Amino acid sequence: MKNFVASVCVVIIFSVFSCNTGPRWQDLFNGEDLSGWVQQGGDATFEVVDNTIVGTSVMNTPNSFLCTMETFSDFILEYEFRVDPLLNSGVQIRSHSDPDYMNGRVHGYQVEIDPSERAWTAGIFDEARRGWLYPLSGPEHEDARNAFRSNRWNKVRVEAVGDHIKTWLNDVPVVNMYDDKTADGFIALQVHSIRDASMEGTQVMWRNIRIITRNPERFLTETTAPEVSYLTNRLTDNEIAEGWRLLFDGETASGWRGACRDHFPEHGWKIEDGVLTVLSSRVEGGIRGGDILTEEIFSDFDLKLQARITPMANSGIKYFVREYPGDNGCAPLGPEFQIIDNNYRSPLNEDQVMGSLYDLKAPENVRLNPVGQWNNIRIVVSGDHVEHWLNGFKIVEYNRQSEDFDRRVAESKFHDVEGYGKIDGHILLQEHRDEVSFKSIKIRTF
Repeated sequence: MKNFVASVCVVIIFSVFSCNTGPRWQDLFNGEDLSGWVQQGGDATFEVVDNTIVGTSVMNTPNSFLCTMETFSDFILEYEFRVDPLLNSGVQIRSHSDPDYMNGRVHGYQVEIDPSERAWTAGIFDEARRGWLYPLSGPEHEDARNAFRSNRWNKVRVEAVGDHIKTWLNDVPVVNMYDDKTADGFIALQVHSIRDASMEGTQVMWRNIRIITRNPERFLTETTAPEVSYLTNRLTDNEIAEGWRLLFDGETASGWRGACRDHFPEHGWKIEDGVLTVLSSRVEGGIRGGDILTEEIFSDFDLKLQARITPMANSGIKYFVREYPGDNGCAPLGPEFQIIDNNYRSPLNEDQVMGSLYDLKAPENVRLNPVGQWNNIRIVVSGDHVEHWLNGFKIVEYNRQSEDFDRRVAESKFHDVEGYGKIDGHILLQEHRDEVSFKSIKIRTF
């Protein structure tokens, strides 16, 4: 009898322990009314119908958001949605509405709902801030794009713990992103603004909205989605394993020197708060610091960094740079990813705008963040193939050994530069008398 009682106690204790170790889901929507939610932004309507939140579009009103009154930091969120094929929508996470920011406009991370042929559902858009952070534009995202079910219910899972955000659409991995801009905020359901009368009354619906906020790190899911990181001057564990390293440590000029010099410039550049900035020499007393370049020479590489321009600024990132003798004793030359305020000179030639292969090839599909905001830049060199990327989109590609490239160089001001773009060289940040900032400069060599 004692053994039986002891066995029962063990079973009861084990059962209680097992229940306590499982995820504790909290319903964000009670299925009956909108208790705990408040509308902000536009005047689209939100109502409860058959245990479902239904958002209905209204003409000529801004984006409308149904926001939780509670804020959340680390969590796992799941919900189901169904959307009219004509209507764009999304779910905000870690978002805010501050009176001193764009008159209270809702801003923050948005988990996209995109029923269009583009099919970027569950990608991450930074609403009213930086634009697309995790678009599904490349071939590596084909499975994620195909996961959306038109005119049917879809299920999304979001894991936001620390600076790591992951999403799934109908159990297919979509987003794998690191970003440290916002650590907490409300969750909101969006009905997008419309300007076409034929779209008035289109709807998006949500149900089964639930969240884990207690120890969510214990219930995280592995993902195979491609990793993207916006961490400032930091590498993720996966980046380190893949061979990435920082070219700028955020604190010193280690690894850099002035072009055609053996030391870093004494004037004209500063390092502050993890940002490397070339100062404007157009101000009274301004001193030109000159270009800076890596001490190391590179051949095949994948380079990523963030750049921020000031109004009317001009700069660039050059690669395969060699220091050629010139009229002034030395000229650091190489192909250039143009960095410029497109209003710098109006009109600029198409091969001189932001992201162009300067003076040689115009960019395509440019998604440019406004002056004063950070733009994400990537330059990939694999053998003779070169690509320019801006904010997650490939905008230029060329073969540096092709007849087309040779023709473009021959017709440019670089026509008499021996080996232009064909010889391994330094990476250079250009000083062009204007203030431009750089951070999170990292590289992987092949």
